[in-house]
Amino acid sequence: MALSLELPASLRSMSDRDRRTLLIGGIAAVVLFVFAVILPLDHRVARLQSEVARKQADLVWMRTAAPEIAAAGPMRSTSGESLIVIVDQSAHEAGLGSSLAGSQPSGRGNLSVQLEKAPFDTLIAWLARLSQQNGVQIENATIDSAGKPGLVNASLILKGP
Repeated sequence: MALSLELPASLRSMSDRDRRTLLIGGIAAVVLFVFAVILPLDHRVARLQSEVARKQADLVWMRTAAPEIAAAGPMRSTSGESLIVIVDQSAHEAGLGSSLAGSQPSGRGNLSVQLEKAPFDTLIAWLARLSQQNGVQIENATIDSAGKPGLVNASLILKGP
């Protein structure tokens, strides 16, 4: 028993050369779609899945470390320096000097601080040190991605001890 395929009338009316061109063009379109759309999306999804896994591991670590940090309590600075001096010096010591975009007094005893393209891990460690060593509290924090993985833009309102 032989299998016969019946071509639609529009394809039957084409020459063999036109049908071959249409077939090759169709195959090329499918290959282009796979390489230009499907594969990049697949790579992006895989990269994002690994990033989510890494951030979940960071969250687990933070949750286990939180009670220990909270139990230690803040260590107050006895230097008597102003909040702006403490923040500026500690930011430079932490390696955030180049990311420090500005700071200005904001309300009674508060300081508004902006950081651009700061490494997230360094920023969090710096804020923890500010709290533990100087008793500085975070009143408000807005942290957004700065484009590259691991870098953030942050707008903070810090309250002095």
